[in-house]
Amino acid sequence: MNHLPQAWGRPRDDIYGAYDASYLQTNGPKTHTQSPIVTGTSVIAVKFKDGVVIAADNLASYGSLARFTDVKRLRPFNSTTIIGVGGDVSDMQYIDRMLNSLDVKENYGSAGHSLNAKNLHTYLSKVMYKRRSDVNPLWNQILVAGLDGDGKPFLSSVDLLGTTFSSPTLATGFGAHLAQPLLRKLVEDESKVETITQEQAVAAVKECMKVLFYRDARSLDKYSIAVVTKEGGVNLKEDEQLEGQSWAFAETIKGYGTQVV
Repeated sequence: MNHLPQAWGRPRDDIYGAYDASYLQTNGPKTHTQSPIVTGTSVIAVKFKDGVVIAADNLASYGSLARFTDVKRLRPFNSTTIIGVGGDVSDMQYIDRMLNSLDVKENYGSAGHSLNAKNLHTYLSKVMYKRRSDVNPLWNQILVAGLDGDGKPFLSSVDLLGTTFSSPTLATGFGAHLAQPLLRKLVEDESKVETITQEQAVAAVKECMKVLFYRDARSLDKYSIAVVTKEGGVNLKEDEQLEGQSWAFAETIKGYGTQVV
């Protein structure tokens, strides 16, 4: 008896004719990256007067399962630049290998200069747009943080379509809805950046990571945070833990615990 899938629920071939299996053809285009499986959620960043603070949690979710709890999504590029990647983890790993190769070429080149954050953002935007044009996008949104050619704070994003955007505060994923309003309270526009200290920026980012852990089911209480300044370069801390959590607000939510609605 034929147990192959194309025979399920079908009459016999010797009575009704051979089965048309043309729809099962396998020579079509690959569509693996058009349905991301293992993904990372929010990356958030904010500029201050001397540099940029960027953070992302260490969780990679397998669908809705919090599967991998030690995935670092902040990747330093050189002494003045770091990127944060949200979206598909396999595509993130591809981007990481690509940037490692680029870094080696830059370090061993004869030009005598290195790429700054603005240069790297331009490079990534071209890569993402080229992959989008090939109908094979890298399913990510990337934040590029660091210093530009003049040593000034730089923060910009690029997504899977190659669309770029710059702002004093940026966030990907759920953070675009939950963290951005909090960060914009601190830095309303570019003119406010000069009034913000590193301590204020770090405190605001940590508070946003706490809010995201409360509200985003794809987030984790373990995260990575980096501060980029001209004097200190890239100061990356991984495996940071959220502090001062309080779930008291949950008691006021209808349907929580033993409440009667």
